This record gives sequence, C-alpha cells and structure tokens, in this order.
Amino acid sequence: MPPSASKQTRRRTRRRSASRRTFTARTADPHLLYEKAVQCPEAEIPFIERTFRALRGRRPEVLREDFCGTAFLACTWVRTSRSNRAIGVDLDADTLEWAIAHNLAWLTEEERTRVELVRDDVTRARAAGADVVAAFNFSYFIFKTRAQLLAYFRAARRALRDDGLLYLDCYGGYEAQDVMEEPRKCAGFTYVWDQAAFNPITSETLCHIHFRFPDGTQLKKAFTYDWRLWSIAEIRELLAEAGFCRSTVYWEGTDEHGEGNGIFRPTSRGEVCAGWVAYVIAER
Repeated sequence: MPPSASKQTRRRTRRRSASRRTFTARTADPHLLYEKAVQCPEAEIPFIERTFRALRGRRPEVLREDFCGTAFLACTWVRTSRSNRAIGVDLDADTLEWAIAHNLAWLTEEERTRVELVRDDVTRARAAGADVVAAFNFSYFIFKTRAQLLAYFRAARRALRDDGLLYLDCYGGYEAQDVMEEPRKCAGFTYVWDQAAFNPITSETLCHIHFRFPDGTQLKKAFTYDWRLWSIAEIRELLAEAGFCRSTVYWEGTDEHGEGNGIFRPTSRGEVCAGWVAYVIAER
C-alpha cells in the first residue's frame, strides 16, 4: 500500500529472496505481487523488537496484526522465535482464506498453532493481551473521521497488555497530495503506485496499485484505497485522546545520496521533503 514515492517503499524492495519469475496478467496472483513489492516483515520485526526492548526492557512475544490481509507479518513473527505468538485481524474473508492457503502453509505444524486469524472489524475484535498491536501499510487511513479513528485507537489500546505498544506507520510530503503515477521495477513485474485524486478540503485521497508485466499485459487497479491522509499531529492528538500516555515519532535517516537508509530514530523534528514515511509508537 505505501506510495512508491516514499523512502520506505524503496527500502521495502529489500525483502525475502524470490525466484525471478516472469509474470503475466493471466498468471499473476495480486496478493503475491503485493507482498513482493510492498511488504518487508524482515525489516519491520527487528524494528519492533529493538524499540520495544528500548522502551520496555524486555522482548515482545505476542503480536496482533490489525488489517492483517494475507497475515504475512504475523506468520513471519512466529518464525522469529519459538516463544512468539501472533493474532491477525481482518474483515475480508477471501484474503484470510488466501493467508491460510499460502502463508500459513509455509509454517511448520507447531508454528501454525501459534497463529490465530480472526475475521472481524478491528474496532470490535476481542483478541486481546498483545505486547504489540501493529497497523502497517497505512491501513488505518481507511477511517476518515476523527470519531472513527479515535474508536480504533481506543480498541487497539484495549487489545494491549499494560505495558504494550501500538505501532503505526504514516506517510506524507508535498508529493503525497499530487495526482501522479510512479512505477517501480520489481523482480518479474513493475509495481505502479497511482495517486488518482486528492481533495485538499477533506484530505481524502484515492489511490490504486497497478501491476505491469514484461509481455505488455497489466493488472489495473489490483488494489484500491479510499483513504484520508492523516497528519502526524492529528494522529498523535487522537492517540492522546484515546488514553495512550505517550507517543513518539521515528523518522528515517538518509545516506550520502540523500536516500532513505532504513534506520528510524526518535525525533521531534522531521525534514521537509517530497515524500516521507515515519513510524509512530504509542505507549499504553
């Protein structure tokens, strides 16, 4: 889901190795392409572990992945340690079935016992007792009003243990409000992030993901997102209103070429740039 103009998207291309297959519109699986182009749990999990230990003095074991989709993060989490458990919550039955058929399938029998998938609204799901609740890929941007987002943050807080942490990512920058397409080559296909519309009065944004293939075929609007582009200030204000005692912004550093280096550190000041991605960690 992330806009390919952002530093985070470029960083996430460094994901698990995969055979360089040649895809076509007829043979390609959109969920698999999405995982290859967008997701990177092998970078996100060390970030969660490092920051959780720094803030709480212990390692987290129970992760709840909200808006989990194919549960890629949840399944990778349980493989990280034999003591780890994961709960994935999503409302879409077809995507959860895909997760069971594909991502749970590459777990061992024992690892599968430590993953629970819940089909429910994230604001109502009863899955609780998590060390970490993670809502990544800007999935919570689906909530367009303060009341809706506040209700979600309150639900996420209830799902956490007393010393639990909520992890969010967010994006922005002056190009985030542009109507634009940005292609990015991946192994065997091209990922296209399409910012199709933006309303500066409501901050509503309509975005699509397209996939293009070497044979000239394409999957148009493989995924569509009808979101509100929330600012960091708005997110933190609502987290405080929801009862979180503190929130911290983690901003990505840059390398010698000015590109994102994948290292996120706490800060109270970000840089003005075309596109950025940051993490917000909220303490229960």
